Amino acid sequence: MLSFAVDENFNMHIVNGVLRRLPTADIVRVQDAGLEGAADPVVLEWAANQGRVLLTHDANTLTAFAYERIARGSRMPGVFEVPLKVPIGVAIEEILLLAECSLEGEWDGQVNYLPLK
Repeated sequence: MLSFAVDENFNMHIVNGVLRRLPTADIVRVQDAGLEGAADPVVLEWAANQGRVLLTHDANTLTAFAYERIARGSRMPGVFEVPLKVPIGVAIEEILLLAECSLEGEWDGQVNYLPLK
């Protein structure tokens, strides 16, 4: 099962919905890791060191830093940007699908967007 990190401003209704449906889901909020207010590159570095796929709503800056990491060849277990317009139920289902059906390393070095098409 994938390990996730959620960005500081990620919708907690989504996180709580995932945990209700899959209590064993491995999800850590960056603020619970002591990274509240940390810059995006710091969050990405931490997620990489922890082997966690990062979930974010921040398409403006975080994904740009993720692409920079990829270009440099730095380790990155993956980033999924979840647009705020995606219904909460759809986001929950998509994250559950990722958690339960992804292979280890499948999303390494990628930035993807939910819902997957």
